[in-house]
Amino acid sequence: MTAPPLLELDRVSRVYGDGVPVHALRSVSLAIEPGEFVSIVGPSGSGKSTMLGLLGLLDLPTTGTVRVSGTDVATLDDRHRSQLRGRAIGFVFQQFHLIGHLDAEANVATALLYRGLRPAERRERAREALARVGLADRADHRPVQLSGGEQQRVAIARAIVTDPLLVLADEPTGALDSANAAKVMEVFASLHSPVRAVVLVTHDPAIAATAHRRIAMRDGSIVADENLGTTAGSSHA
Repeated sequence: MTAPPLLELDRVSRVYGDGVPVHALRSVSLAIEPGEFVSIVGPSGSGKSTMLGLLGLLDLPTTGTVRVSGTDVATLDDRHRSQLRGRAIGFVFQQFHLIGHLDAEANVATALLYRGLRPAERRERAREALARVGLADRADHRPVQLSGGEQQRVAIARAIVTDPLLVLADEPTGALDSANAAKVMEVFASLHSPVRAVVLVTHDPAIAATAHRRIAMRDGSIVADENLGTTAGSSHA
């Protein structure tokens, strides 16, 4: 038997409002496999953010099914869904959401606070994650001492320090100039592995084109799903 997709949307719709319903997603089906590097692109109002909320288990569909490694997330109560989210998914946002009075190492280590680890182990893992994004020499710097690109790489380190199965990024280069955006995208390109997938939402066609698979959305539906290159460890063709 083949393993189920890492994350799957099966005929998912999301409707907001009671009086005048707004159909944010319309019967969308999508499978994300381990090893994939996927971009989701589309104009404002196309459903990208709603899709991200469902992929990140931050919201539940009105109809249809969201599965993580074969588990229907609607069968889980809030606590178990939160545990699954914390275990399986790392988030990166356009705004860095770093804690100003903490240095980079401590900011990354905050993601490990409730995992039963000793402080020394949290610090060691945080240093390893910072090294992964090229910031080993900036571990003792506070956010105000870092460039925007470096702050975003700290945020990426915080997202991967828990070793998630999926990294979800929402407009991760939106607040950066082109040089820093390019560095951040190099980091994202290095994060997927035979067991981890990376999905980023962007309005920037150039950023979307750096992924191996590009999904285009319009009016709550997927209008294109293209392979742009070979993925690591993925059978998607």
